[in-house]
Amino acid sequence: MPLVLHSHPLSSYCWKVLIALYETGAPFTAEMVNLGDPDARAAYAALWPTCKIPLLQDGAKVVPETSVQIEYLDTHYPAARPLLPRDEAARLDARLWDRVSDFYVMTPMQRIVDDRMRPEAERDPRAVTQARALLATAYGLIERNMAGKTWAAGGDFSIADCAAAPALFYAGIVFPFPAGHPNLAAYFERLLARPSVARVITEARPFFQYFPFNDLMPRRFLGDA
Repeated sequence: MPLVLHSHPLSSYCWKVLIALYETGAPFTAEMVNLGDPDARAAYAALWPTCKIPLLQDGAKVVPETSVQIEYLDTHYPAARPLLPRDEAARLDARLWDRVSDFYVMTPMQRIVDDRMRPEAERDPRAVTQARALLATAYGLIERNMAGKTWAAGGDFSIADCAAAPALFYAGIVFPFPAGHPNLAAYFERLLARPSVARVITEARPFFQYFPFNDLMPRRFLGDA
């Protein structure tokens, strides 16, 4: 029975695991989750009660949480090069930068997106300002980390880059990278050129019209240039 990824094409966290799946080449089926449908939500909650996406299913085994999912793939469906380096120091570095992308890029980015989805009277300008400040800090961290590096944890593409690609894709739309961050900008371009990342973006393109900040999305991501 092939792997099943319960996901949604617009979700940055789902992209993270999709990129890992494409890197491994493991056969899988993508099942789109519709949490707005009561019956679909109940069926999904039976698999994992938090109803968070994505969820990886391997036969009877259900694997939640993106970083755990990628480690599961790395163990049971390994790519030619491991997504978690075998060297202990490099592995810890990869895990660190995976966490930086999730906590300091994806999380504040999502706060900004969520705020735009609220009615005008319920928006929270202070929370948005705080989220932008956290993104600015994260951009500075990544700028320093990427000095002299190709990928976040060193020479090989890893779990850290699986996390960075979707995080930076969406964050760069809602809060563009500041000037004076050439390492960050160059790293982002390398991520976009990675076949696994390019494939995920291409597959998500029909859904970009539903992204709350689609008015700010660069035309090249829409396939227009």
